[in-house]
Amino acid sequence: LKRKIDAGATRAITQFFFEPDTFFRFRDDAAAAGITQEIVPGIMPVMNYASVQRMSAMCGTAVPPWMAHLFEGLDERPAARQLVAATLAAELCRRLYAGGVREFHFYTLNRAELSYAICHLLGLRPRTNAQEIAA
Repeated sequence: LKRKIDAGATRAITQFFFEPDTFFRFRDDAAAAGITQEIVPGIMPVMNYASVQRMSAMCGTAVPPWMAHLFEGLDERPAARQLVAATLAAELCRRLYAGGVREFHFYTLNRAELSYAICHLLGLRPRTNAQEIAA
């Protein structure tokens, strides 16, 4: 990361993670290394536990053991998986926000509806025409 910042990067986006402390440790370590640029957390909603385990293994991201329990028995229930995914991602964002994070990057994997649901859970709504006109 330091080489990229030294080469001119003005901010960084992390790979996905599932525990807020993972991000906070990374951010603190970066600050200790003299990195002052913004570090944006990468959030990936989990729709398929087996798939996220494979992806995590490829990029070295830890999947917390408690996550398996939440998806247990939902293989044939996509609506329930989507609800769990949105709730987990929104809670992660809330905890990061409480720790001072103000920007998030969502790895949507072409699931716009899921990202919309997460934003809705976080209280973010599209502007209405009246709001756009007033702005």
